[in-house]
Amino acid sequence: MLRKFTSILLAVLVAIGIFVPTVLAEEKITLTVLNYFDLTSPGAERELEEVWREFSRRNPNIIVEREDLFLDAFHQKVEAYAAADRLPDVVYMWPGGRSTSLHTLGLVKDLRPLLGDDAQYFIPAVLAPQAGGYLAELPQTMTSSHALYINVPLLESLGLSIPETYEELVAMVPVIKGAGLDVILMGAQDDWVIQSCLFSMIVGRLVGDEKLYEIIRGDAKFTDPEFVGALEFYAQMYKDGVLDRKIMNINYSEINGLFAAGRAPFMVDGDWKTANFLTDVTTGEALIPVDKQPDFKMTIFPAIPGEINKKSSSGVVGVGFGMNAKIPDGSAKEAAAWELIKWLQGPEVQKMRLETAGTIPSRIDVTSDKLEPLVLERIRYYEDIEVYTEVLDNALEGEVYLPLNVGLQEIGLGLATPMEVAERVQEALESWRAKK
Repeated sequence: MLRKFTSILLAVLVAIGIFVPTVLAEEKITLTVLNYFDLTSPGAERELEEVWREFSRRNPNIIVEREDLFLDAFHQKVEAYAAADRLPDVVYMWPGGRSTSLHTLGLVKDLRPLLGDDAQYFIPAVLAPQAGGYLAELPQTMTSSHALYINVPLLESLGLSIPETYEELVAMVPVIKGAGLDVILMGAQDDWVIQSCLFSMIVGRLVGDEKLYEIIRGDAKFTDPEFVGALEFYAQMYKDGVLDRKIMNINYSEINGLFAAGRAPFMVDGDWKTANFLTDVTTGEALIPVDKQPDFKMTIFPAIPGEINKKSSSGVVGVGFGMNAKIPDGSAKEAAAWELIKWLQGPEVQKMRLETAGTIPSRIDVTSDKLEPLVLERIRYYEDIEVYTEVLDNALEGEVYLPLNVGLQEIGLGLATPMEVAERVQEALESWRAKK
């Protein structure tokens, strides 16, 4: 009743020519948001201030109720919300992978009609249809899920240089371990890390996307020699001493300090890991100080015996935000949610993310002259990649890649053979296909 009276009063005031501030004339809209956010990252405070608080200052009529979660806690909450049919108005999403159900079940809207003429400001590749066949989230970047990080002075202090082949890397193992160091660090306690950041690259090199798509369609199998061979190469990395099973005991955040402290000359992770080494604007400190950052290099994994895709890395369109499909078309809430999504992928926010996390912009109108050396190295790293191949948890359904994630850890721990894991993943694929 009060809202109706207020609307009538405002209409009368406008009709008789009395000025009414826009903010008073606009209806208050509340948006619920589920955000994937590492509150311990160096750029966290700047993002809170320059992204979320600034949006609220510019849009006082839009009230944002934001929930920040990270890693598995986030994914578990998404699944719980989806199962309860209580998905937030705006939700952080992947173009496939662990967000696949949001796409394929139509739980989020197609954003392309809302994007309209603003599409001209984005790299065309990031606007391609996603897992559900439409633009369910507006990506903030293109990303490589695999990169080899190298502490060059540490490597050179051992009389070694950056390896160009896997055989050269294996030959380094006795020297590196003889110095009391690990060879390659990974924060693989979370089971997605090996699959996304290492094994997807191996599959791209040894199996290729064409064969992977044949397997997904049912025209080939995970138990075929190509995929089993990729698992066998991965298992060989432990036998060669390139990987150590202790990586399964290191959590994803702990790895940052270990690598920065010189625990190993190499680290495997996604290109996004650069963000964790940059200067924290709230403390002025960085895990890798600015003057030391030129000592570190990012590149692709050395050439693997038998590879069919040379100089390749696993890559995918980046994450972004989607909109709950239940929001009525043409409504004030839809307009408010789109205003937030546009802001989150706008030039100011993408510039901030470029400066604080080295996130490569999905827009063509974003530049900065305030980039730390590691950010510039991340940008340069893309010159090393000649072929992009699929990230497995983007190409496969969760029912299929989750057994693979566990199987990769079991291979590393000596609890399963490559063929046993391949058979298990093939069974999961056939089970998923039978339910489609």
